[in-house]
Amino acid sequence: MTDSHEHTPTGHDHGPSSSGDSGHSHGVAADADARYLTVALLLIIGFMVVEVVAAALSGSLALLADAGHMLTDAAALGASLWAARLAARPAAGVWTYGFKRAEILSAAGNGVTLLLVAALVSFESVRRLVHPPGVQGLFVVIVALVGVAVNLTAAWVLAKANRSSLNVEGSFRHILTDLYGFVATVIAGIVIVATGFARADAIASLVVVVLMVKAAYGLLKASGLVLLEAAPEGVDLVEVRGHLLGTEHVTDVHDLHAWTVTSSLPALSAHVIVDESCFLDGHAPRLLDQLQACVAGHFDVEHSTFQLEAAGHLDHEAGAH
Repeated sequence: MTDSHEHTPTGHDHGPSSSGDSGHSHGVAADADARYLTVALLLIIGFMVVEVVAAALSGSLALLADAGHMLTDAAALGASLWAARLAARPAAGVWTYGFKRAEILSAAGNGVTLLLVAALVSFESVRRLVHPPGVQGLFVVIVALVGVAVNLTAAWVLAKANRSSLNVEGSFRHILTDLYGFVATVIAGIVIVATGFARADAIASLVVVVLMVKAAYGLLKASGLVLLEAAPEGVDLVEVRGHLLGTEHVTDVHDLHAWTVTSSLPALSAHVIVDESCFLDGHAPRLLDQLQACVAGHFDVEHSTFQLEAAGHLDHEAGAH
């Protein structure tokens, strides 16, 4: 059995890699991501304190909802920063992949916190729709405009990070959802100032709830697929099997699996039955290169493990499928 992250294709060529020279590095170092997350975290914490005070002074649920969301933003950014540090640790001992899946757990946590905050805000929004309190609309508009500026800055900072990382993307979605929420709050404040319609504040809060649920669904779906080891997006196992069987000397493929270790790290393994002559004439190493070049070139999977077998070996394998 051979496991490889890098290889030099030889022999039969299945075509160039669709990823070019970028591979899975994405050109953004882990320490750079940590810096971007730290800057965004400081921005969010600073404004969150201001907004809690503003919400208490103005009586605005929309501002309080945004502040609550910003608290989850801060928690999400803190967890993302911690997960990024963990993921950078090398593999050791029982942690054969290191802590690379810490970022997936962080992303799932982000999704759960979004749902919890959405439930709390929904309850209070409905209550205020029935019994709307007085809200200082102009004050709400001013604070929300500052919030738009802060979240735009935080989103701009995080946009520089490696968003192919589900960890970073989870934090980015928190910030972006909060940005949309502030825009809705600005509109609600303007409506209150212009018309005196106090329920606009609660309606704006419900708009924020919808955005929270949408972002949470995306994060939980993406992280769930990784944690349940579904095949990576773009890796169709039927197509993979067809490509492998199209390689000269390959007669059958079984125990074919594909999964995602963490963001941008898909993996694949298979048992490949080959002509017995490959083990006698020294062709097996070249065939292995061809198989790894095939899955890297067509499916952008550079972490592949193939077990080359003679036809009779399958009869001795327990649990083969």
